[in-house]
Amino acid sequence: MRKILIIGAGKSSSYLIKYLLDKSESENLQITIGDLNVENAKKLVGNSSKTNIIHLDVFNAESRIAAVKDADIVVSMLPARFHIEVAKDCITYKKHMVTASYVSEEMQDLDDDAKANNLVFMNEIGVDPGIDHMSAMQVIDQIRDKGGKMILFESFTGGLVAPESDNNLWNYKFTWNPRNVVVAGQGGAAKFLQENQFKYIPYHRLFRRTEFLDVDGYGRFEAYANRDSLKYQQVYGLDHVKTLYRGTMRRVGFSRAWNVFVQLGMTDDSYTIDDSANMSYRDFVNAFLPYSPTDSVELKFRHALKIDQDDIVWDKFLELDIFSAKKMVQLDKATPAQILQKILMDSWTLSQEDKDMIVMYHKFGYELNGAKHQIDATMVAVGEDQTYTAMAKTVGLPVAIATMAILNGKITTPGVQIPITKEVYTPILEELKTFGVIFKEKDVPYLGYNPLNI
Repeated sequence: MRKILIIGAGKSSSYLIKYLLDKSESENLQITIGDLNVENAKKLVGNSSKTNIIHLDVFNAESRIAAVKDADIVVSMLPARFHIEVAKDCITYKKHMVTASYVSEEMQDLDDDAKANNLVFMNEIGVDPGIDHMSAMQVIDQIRDKGGKMILFESFTGGLVAPESDNNLWNYKFTWNPRNVVVAGQGGAAKFLQENQFKYIPYHRLFRRTEFLDVDGYGRFEAYANRDSLKYQQVYGLDHVKTLYRGTMRRVGFSRAWNVFVQLGMTDDSYTIDDSANMSYRDFVNAFLPYSPTDSVELKFRHALKIDQDDIVWDKFLELDIFSAKKMVQLDKATPAQILQKILMDSWTLSQEDKDMIVMYHKFGYELNGAKHQIDATMVAVGEDQTYTAMAKTVGLPVAIATMAILNGKITTPGVQIPITKEVYTPILEELKTFGVIFKEKDVPYLGYNPLNI
């Protein structure tokens, strides 16, 4: 019996657990799921005899170590900041480890120990990061293998609402952590490369510098720049690329409206609002507007942001009911970002019958035999329901497939790593196709950002 320990049974775990349960007989698996809240795990598992559900507090060293010692491989689906103690236990007790999170400095510091113990510590094996790495590197390696030289790489991902559930003016609902949406883009200027020139977009301009993307069958999207597009330049071997840009996808018009919140300061998370618990939504909006003895909050809002009353942007704010004097914040000592999140959750929380959608778009520009070429690759995944979501599918399946590949000796290179090698991405991308996670590639004319070639 081969033992897998999964720590954390949250929203992203449904497909992960189902995949491993489906393999439990043929692969001789015993799956232990540890979580503070065992009820969610019980719902996902049903009455399977191949699972063992335990109450696990990751801060309780005794129970955590006992669980790790009893496993052959550990899958941590915890929030990223909680991985490190589990990782140290895996080093001590010589267990492989898989996470979907970005590699932290503390995790990277374990690289030598992991290699010394011949352990695979696979990270960034979800969707973004994860599927983006694997699908990008597969095409980049194919271009290089035929003698091509990469000159442009752009990559965009969006967690969105599926078309059949898209029923508000923002064309958006929360499909993942709402807080991450509210504070997106903060903490420094977005940084990227265009035609060999470094470009920077400060936060207050981020949502007004977007570009359009068309996905066959799904229409038009817009994308705003991620904070650091150059993070993977060396990792991907793109040191000499002329254009390198990574961004987040939304439906067209979202960013223009969202920019209003940014300009007013409602996304700020650095200070608390006095007496926030007793504020109405209307009071909250008014707190960011000038005093007037005669003008309404609505009029001041439109005047400050130069929004005409027949502008669709105005209708978007009315739809959110942010001018309500009856709806109360009811959050004590809350930051503007926390209050805005509460207001948005009223309108943007997925209902039980809603479906989510993951969209990914890559652009590869390259030179071959003196000519410039471009490949565009797109992937769309739509969720089934609120348990088996597109987000859970694209995060959980790569984690599960990688876990089995490590357990079966198909991935053997030790160390702290991300999925950018053929050994890792080839079998995982191939198996993902059987679950409908498929990239459609097409050759398009290369335009870059300098079509006149000046």
